[in-house]
Amino acid sequence: MEPLIFVLALVLVAVVLVFAGVKTVPQGANWTVERFGRYTRTLAPGLHLIIPFIDAIGRKMNMQENVLDIPAQKVITKDNATVQVDAVAFYQVIDAPRAAYEVQNLHLAMTNLALTNIRSVMGNMALDEVLAKRNDINNTLLAVIDQATNPWGVKVLRIELKDIAPPDDIVVAMGRQMKAEREKRATILEAEGVRESSIQRAQGEKQSAILIAEGRREAAFREAEARERQAEAEAKATEVVAQAIAGNGAQAINYFLGTKYVEALGKMGASTNSKVFFLPVEAAGVMASIAGIGELAKEAQVRAAAGDGSGRPRGSVPSSS
Repeated sequence: MEPLIFVLALVLVAVVLVFAGVKTVPQGANWTVERFGRYTRTLAPGLHLIIPFIDAIGRKMNMQENVLDIPAQKVITKDNATVQVDAVAFYQVIDAPRAAYEVQNLHLAMTNLALTNIRSVMGNMALDEVLAKRNDINNTLLAVIDQATNPWGVKVLRIELKDIAPPDDIVVAMGRQMKAEREKRATILEAEGVRESSIQRAQGEKQSAILIAEGRREAAFREAEARERQAEAEAKATEVVAQAIAGNGAQAINYFLGTKYVEALGKMGASTNSKVFFLPVEAAGVMASIAGIGELAKEAQVRAAAGDGSGRPRGSVPSSS
């Protein structure tokens, strides 16, 4: 009986030793091993064996990214404005032994470090800078806190200010300031619009005046050119008439007067509102001119019949063409 009890005791002891010496570390965690209270090694995720009753598991460190909620606090800015600020930080333990043994209560230490640095950074800034440069504050806090926690085996990944709440009276003043700024901007934009409109209208009137002046100049130029052409034509016609008069004398004069007279009579007869017209006093002279034209035509016919090769009666008017 006694040997059986002894064997059972040995088996029980063996089972206890196995359970005490086999350790399974979960993923995302590191365990430290202490031998007689002194750190000896770190267990990574997986199955491990330790010496029972000699080695013991010291600290179980979470190696995943952790979130540190920094509570709200009141901060006095450089221009003596009080604002309430809270934030959140993201960090990760990268060295389990240092995080376990270099600092006591890592979360509390990091929280107090973040609170003091927030007060220090924002206290050196005016309220407007605090409200406008949130990203700069985040970057500054990240650099300072990450450097301070480096000896603890911690890497601070991000720090974000969640809320910056000024006092109510400052909020009201900021609202009035924003309203005044918007009204000022609207007034400036309206004035610029009026000025731009006036400039555009003046430029349009200027362009219109220029175009009108150019049109008048072009019209005057063309009118002068037309008068010049007309004068040239009249001079040429006068020259032709003078040559005809020089060659044919009174007959040519009668011819021209007769043709003009006939043309005038034709125009008066073609008018729809002048059914009755009076002949001038010297109508008899004009009729004599017409008779002269008839004499010239007869003379031309006689010359043509006599074989005058020119086919043009003496004293006839040369063709203007």
